[in-house]
Amino acid sequence: MKRLSCIAAGLLVVALTAVGCAHMGGEWVTLIDGEKGLENFNRIGDVNWRAERGAIVGDKGKGGHLVSKNAYKDFEIHAEFWAESTTNSGIFIRASDPNKIGADNAYEVNIFDMRPGQEYATGAIVNFARVPLPNPYKAGGKWNTFEIHAKGPEVTVKFNGAVTVSMRDSKYASGPFSLQFGNRGKEPGGAIKWRKVQIRAL
Repeated sequence: MKRLSCIAAGLLVVALTAVGCAHMGGEWVTLIDGEKGLENFNRIGDVNWRAERGAIVGDKGKGGHLVSKNAYKDFEIHAEFWAESTTNSGIFIRASDPNKIGADNAYEVNIFDMRPGQEYATGAIVNFARVPLPNPYKAGGKWNTFEIHAKGPEVTVKFNGAVTVSMRDSKYASGPFSLQFGNRGKEPGGAIKWRKVQIRAL
């Protein structure tokens, strides 16, 4: 009887451990680590993406994206990036068309300090979640982090550890994510550098 109780207790511990692990989500998958990782993405556009000085860099071209080869529904993204004050970039999540990514078919977590409409500048989700004005979140001239948490309709963005926006929206449910290099209208955008990009399923 005592032996059966011990076995039952052991099974309960295993079951609780499994539930706890499931709740915590999957393992982190590193897609960019320093100069490694370009092979983990498909390229759209004419950007001169390259490995350089410990990061994946883009600074020339009309614009484009590094698009993840897998689609994701519920996930967390951790990204470390360097931008200039003139950089027009961002992370687009749950893209519905991986061959033509934009703010009209994905959630765009913006990196764009000099965006004309500052309510959707750095830290915002363009057209969906605004940052306060004047915008306190500036990426230019330094290394920064984004943490993006997407679970069902709930999406939260942290920039350098501070929550910039949190929204509830169900327009885009799943899809690949992308890393952008863009221009500022007719002017070239500043460089974007990615030195760490990780994702895990929730």
